[in-house]
Amino acid sequence: MTASTPLLVTFAAYLLLMVGIGFWAWRSTRSFDDYILGGRSLGSYVTALSAGASDMSGWLLLGLPGALYLAGVSEAWIALGLVLGAWANWKFVAGPLRVYTEHASNALTLPDYFTNRFADTGKLLRVIAALVILVFFAVYCASGIVAGARLFESVFGLPYAQALWWGAAATILYTLVGGFLAVSWTDTVQATLMIFALILTPVVVIFSTGGLGHSLAMIEHVDPAKLDWFRGGELGFVGIVSLLAWGLGYCGQPHILARFMAADSLATIPRARRIGMTWMILCLAGAITVGLFGNAYFAMNPEQVGALGGNPERIFIALATLLFDPWVAGVLLSAILAAIMSTLSCQLLVCSSALTEDLYRGFLRPLASQRELVWVGRAMVLAVALVAIWIARDPESRVLGLVSYAWAGFGAAFGPLVLVSLSWKRMTRAGALAGMLTGAIVVIAWKQVAVDQYGSQLYEMVPGFFSALVAIVVVSLLGPEPPGHVQRTHDKVRAQLGGGY
Repeated sequence: MTASTPLLVTFAAYLLLMVGIGFWAWRSTRSFDDYILGGRSLGSYVTALSAGASDMSGWLLLGLPGALYLAGVSEAWIALGLVLGAWANWKFVAGPLRVYTEHASNALTLPDYFTNRFADTGKLLRVIAALVILVFFAVYCASGIVAGARLFESVFGLPYAQALWWGAAATILYTLVGGFLAVSWTDTVQATLMIFALILTPVVVIFSTGGLGHSLAMIEHVDPAKLDWFRGGELGFVGIVSLLAWGLGYCGQPHILARFMAADSLATIPRARRIGMTWMILCLAGAITVGLFGNAYFAMNPEQVGALGGNPERIFIALATLLFDPWVAGVLLSAILAAIMSTLSCQLLVCSSALTEDLYRGFLRPLASQRELVWVGRAMVLAVALVAIWIARDPESRVLGLVSYAWAGFGAAFGPLVLVSLSWKRMTRAGALAGMLTGAIVVIAWKQVAVDQYGSQLYEMVPGFFSALVAIVVVSLLGPEPPGHVQRTHDKVRAQLGGGY
């Protein structure tokens, strides 16, 4: 399709606003701490919406509605798992991690936290954690690049190779310039735009198909299996467990955990949790509704199914352009761009921090000035973005598949490690290293062998997460206890947290 003037104007206005926020944040970025963690200054509202927007990437408006359109309500098990996992992450990880990172020598990154939490003088934990971040975030960033390319390809009629660059350009610019504050402030705007789109669009889709009852009857008439949570018996126990297991990944996602670390105080967390969970539930419900009831719309309007271009992940794009005035459609499609940019920007920033804080300053230039570190961080944002664009160059890439793999990698490598490190003082450095390596290796091996070669339906998150958990406990118990000062720090943190955690 060729973009209309309203689409061009709304997209241009949105992109200029995001870049403008980036340059405004530049004025508040005076040190490397500001650049990668915002000086721990986020209030509850920004913490909540920034965490939500960085979590719900283009997958929310492309991958999830596409999955519901293609397979029906059985794919909604993913959303249920995500809601449970996100709530547990806010409840049991957010507050303790915020406090512990301060006690762990004011750690700015996850590798920094692991290094100081376990008194790892050899810095092996820092190196391995930084490498895990770079490997899986390269894939995760690529999913954002693909989603952006799909949007620009659909809306502006660009070839995929050109759409890659246009989709990534604005995100790279404001992240490179403004750092963490730019990412967090833009996330807040983007989260607001996303929830607006995911409340308005489902309502209009349902009304355009004759109301809720008529829409459900139409879907049942066309394909009853799409209203079956078990997909006519096709989705068994292993399939449901695999979909629910997405929730296990939350406590290991560096881009979400960074928001907890940046909150201005422990008191901010409970209110942020309420805001964040409300936003998340409404957005997921909207995405599910768009995908599912898109079946009813195209069953009633089969002549318009060509708007999908043969790709179910374009369902939101197609419905927005078919059902709304071009000006409103432009705002709604900007919400897809908001979802993509919000996640991609913080992923680029986390990769940059791993390269700059954990490798460059950690090993090459320990006495580097704050100005030097900020500029190295900006250079690393650009470098990681170029690698992600290279990975995303295949036009057959699917957003959901890329996100699934990276989500499992982080969930298994870091999730058990973060959970146990916050709650068990007997955990050792060797246990942390064993858990991180086991989780990452099992995810990669299970995906490459069990899933790709033998067709296993079990999501690689499940064996990766639980094998890492076992490795942490067993290796920690087999070795000597942690040093006394490490255990005393743990006791101090738990005392500061009180009984609420």
